Amino acid sequence: MSTTTEDLLREKRRRDIPVRRRTAVYVYQAPLRVWHWVNALSITILAITGWLIANPLPSLPGEASDHFVMGYIRFFHFAAAYVFAAAFVFRLYWAFAGNSYAKQLFTLPFWRKGFWEELWHEVRWYAFKEREPRKYYGHNPLAHLFMVVIITVGGLVMMVTGFALYAEQTGLGSWQDQWFGWLIPLVGQSQDVRIWHHWGMWVITVFVMLHVYTAIREDVMSRQSLISTMISGWRMFKDDRP
Repeated sequence: MSTTTEDLLREKRRRDIPVRRRTAVYVYQAPLRVWHWVNALSITILAITGWLIANPLPSLPGEASDHFVMGYIRFFHFAAAYVFAAAFVFRLYWAFAGNSYAKQLFTLPFWRKGFWEELWHEVRWYAFKEREPRKYYGHNPLAHLFMVVIITVGGLVMMVTGFALYAEQTGLGSWQDQWFGWLIPLVGQSQDVRIWHHWGMWVITVFVMLHVYTAIREDVMSRQSLISTMISGWRMFKDDRP
């Protein structure tokens, strides 16, 4: 059978265009993904209502009983705080019940030299000093570090300081006072705890903005998926290179 010029051109185009396969690895299980979005929603509500509590709205005309605006704001703040705390306890449980990637939020291999070398590579990648990023099934080392420091350690600080302040309202002998009331006399006064809690809100808020930016940036520029991974659970790779 003779080969036409069109067949030769088609074969040439096929050879000139590199074939890249999209491989996938199942990384984040459904309970972890649900926790992620519940946690994101509760942090958003806590940040907005927390800012309004620290910067109250102007007084409204008429009877206070007709409005109760700050009361509702505080209620949503406290409700979101309970959701955040319950989700954190569940996330700690899932670190043991889930797969190996579920443990990353509570473990940090800082003793490995390779971890710090890869972390520096990611710093250079985000600073536009590297030509391309590396592939990771779970979090890359830089994201891993920030997740542990901000979400795990920062989340614990926010819960302890928040419930310590809440214990002033529930009173002596309440479970909030028994579990967290020790913090205020330890540091001297509740205003100091309030300042720590307020600063913590801004640290987490800045982290969330950077987290959203880097997730979108990685989906566009890197060799693997990010946003869709936290929806489907599958890490998609865009090429076959290591």
